[in-house]
Amino acid sequence: MTSLSVEMLAADAVEPITSAGNAQLGIAVLAGIAVIVLLITKLKMHAFLALTIGTLALGSFAGANPAKTITSFTTGLGSTVASVGVLIALGAILGKLLADSGGADQIVDTILAKASGRAMPWAMVLIASIIGLPLFFEVGIVLMIPVVLLVAKRGNYSLMRIGIPALAGLSVMHGLVPPHPGPLVAIDALGANLGVTLALGVLVAIPTVIIAGPVFSRYAARWVDIEAPEKMIPQRPSEELDRRPNFGATLATILLPVVLMLVKALVDIVVDDPENHVQRVTDVIGSPLIALLAAVLVGMFTLGRAAGFTKGRLAGTVEKSLAPIAGILLIVGAGGGFKQTLIDAGVGQMILDFSENWSIPALLLGWLIAVAIRLATGSATVATISAAGLVAPLAADMSTSHAALLVLAVGAGSLFFSHVNDAGFWLVKEYFGMDVPQTIKTWSVMETIISVVSLAFILLLSLVL
Repeated sequence: MTSLSVEMLAADAVEPITSAGNAQLGIAVLAGIAVIVLLITKLKMHAFLALTIGTLALGSFAGANPAKTITSFTTGLGSTVASVGVLIALGAILGKLLADSGGADQIVDTILAKASGRAMPWAMVLIASIIGLPLFFEVGIVLMIPVVLLVAKRGNYSLMRIGIPALAGLSVMHGLVPPHPGPLVAIDALGANLGVTLALGVLVAIPTVIIAGPVFSRYAARWVDIEAPEKMIPQRPSEELDRRPNFGATLATILLPVVLMLVKALVDIVVDDPENHVQRVTDVIGSPLIALLAAVLVGMFTLGRAAGFTKGRLAGTVEKSLAPIAGILLIVGAGGGFKQTLIDAGVGQMILDFSENWSIPALLLGWLIAVAIRLATGSATVATISAAGLVAPLAADMSTSHAALLVLAVGAGSLFFSHVNDAGFWLVKEYFGMDVPQTIKTWSVMETIISVVSLAFILLLSLVL
């Protein structure tokens, strides 16, 4: 979101849609979130509908004019989809190209060919982190599971010793690193700089993924010593292809948008002159839209055509990539509507008052709110969006680096203790052939480690920057 649009939203939010006091507003927020939680967990309602109904409930409990509540919701939905919708679509296209062309398999096989024995967990975390950059978490799991099961079976490894590092790599990317939907929406809501957030996100992600992946997997393998379930080893995409892209071209394509966005952030810091020709060029090519679009266009040649795709098959791949993200876009949009209603109701000022009275650091407060919503709803994306909306006013006077760290704190909180209300919990349980207690001792504990460790590094960075 541009600084202008942030100012416009701030201006719109000067006159709250309700005159409720802090006590009533606090109760309204809790009631609105409770409605969302109950609809998602008890009635198994789609998160889009639950967020929409929860927003209307929030407005009603706060005593707001229903028409103003609806306007706030639709405004927030529209601005959120406008700012991140295209980026999510481009990310989905790049991910589908990577999967269908066999590019993901090429990266996996190249790294595994050079790793063995004790290096294998480190190889798995590296593969998952690279593949997890452009892919949604669920897609990454579907791609990585066959690899994890095959490596565990052929190398006679404990499934947890191989599986936990792969899951850690995917999960950390999902929660902390744009262009994943959660971090993108949080960047938009908090007015943070995408390049700086990306750079700091990668900085926090590296030690976090090491501790939650290869290091924790040693203990997870002792707690849950199971073998790869034979029935869950599916066919890999590239088994149907005559040829596939080479390793270098695939890796370059995946990293292209990351490099372009980081270059923009670096030039902005070093040059810091909007009239400078170099900065004007990097501002364009390093914008998320252009960076991801460039990666998609390059990927059509380095991934699609390299795998022997015809123009028709390329078009089909792009079309198939967009259908599954409809639900994600609606959830993200409705989350943006909920966020805007929170802001317009004056919840931001209430949070400001609360944080001043209790002297809770903004980064810790953002993390705690995200943790609470994550535990209640099970959705990392819903937790990120809602928490970002609640703490948005705290970012108004923050430096560029601290606004980015607030985004990461919210993202870290959104990963805390995945349990039975999270779709990812059941996905991991079924693929790995575990029961519920085993899944909690491995997957849920790993998610908690990621959340807590990344918060620790975020707080350390806040003292340095």
